Amino acid sequence: MERFDCHHCKESLFGKKYILRKDNPYCITCYESLYSNTCEECKKPIGCNTRDLSYKDHHWHEDCFRCSQCKCLLMDKPFSTKDDLLLCTECYSSQYGARCYECKKTIKPGSRKMEHKGNSWHEACFTCHHCQEPIGTRSFIPWENHNYCVPCYEKQFALQCVQCQKAITSSGVTYHEQPWHKDCFLCTGCQQQLPSQRFTSCNGSPYCLNCFCNMYAKKCVSCTSPISGLAGSKYISFDERQWHNHCFNCKRCTVSLVGRGFLTQRDDILCPNCGKNM
Repeated sequence: MERFDCHHCKESLFGKKYILRKDNPYCITCYESLYSNTCEECKKPIGCNTRDLSYKDHHWHEDCFRCSQCKCLLMDKPFSTKDDLLLCTECYSSQYGARCYECKKTIKPGSRKMEHKGNSWHEACFTCHHCQEPIGTRSFIPWENHNYCVPCYEKQFALQCVQCQKAITSSGVTYHEQPWHKDCFLCTGCQQQLPSQRFTSCNGSPYCLNCFCNMYAKKCVSCTSPISGLAGSKYISFDERQWHNHCFNCKRCTVSLVGRGFLTQRDDILCPNCGKNM
């Protein structure tokens, strides 16, 4: 008859239990010595006749898979680990679980919790300070160590926009000591938003520079462009007429007259030399 031996010790396997591994037969003794995992608790091999429980590449006998604190069996029970130690849910919660900021009780692993700025709450404890309704996944606003749902915060604390009369819950603009939404703070002339650009005011109303210059600024006698006089821009004023500094030049030779004497002939401005020649 053809022989049927253990792949490792070569002992005959006829009439004996054996295990196939990669199509090679092994007797029980050889298989356990070569391939059995070692129990993390008792350090003994986990034989073929017992269950091998594994977690993150670690192995235990079924009877060794226990909580390191209370020693209860963890078979078919939820558990956690801390520093490679097995812990049942109760033991883990009592020693390492987060505590609810509101009720001060432990938040058990696996239960939903809310977190904000390093603090934790039971889902049912994370409520609006005013209406006491659970906030859940809704937006909220912290104020003076309390949390408020958006509607309650708007009613209690939010400033009201002068333009639309609605609450300002995010950043806004203060103009003439009055609050505005950024989207509501518009140029009186062209209705463009002003927070992203330079602006000025006239008769208490805000204007972008273009509208202010076009509507109210005097025009340069030379180039006819508006003279805003804003941001330190310089101009010359004479005889109820105005010029940009760079436009205040002699009518004939175009030399700059800024800081120099000049003569007038009719509506023209002339340097002294050109004025004498005329």
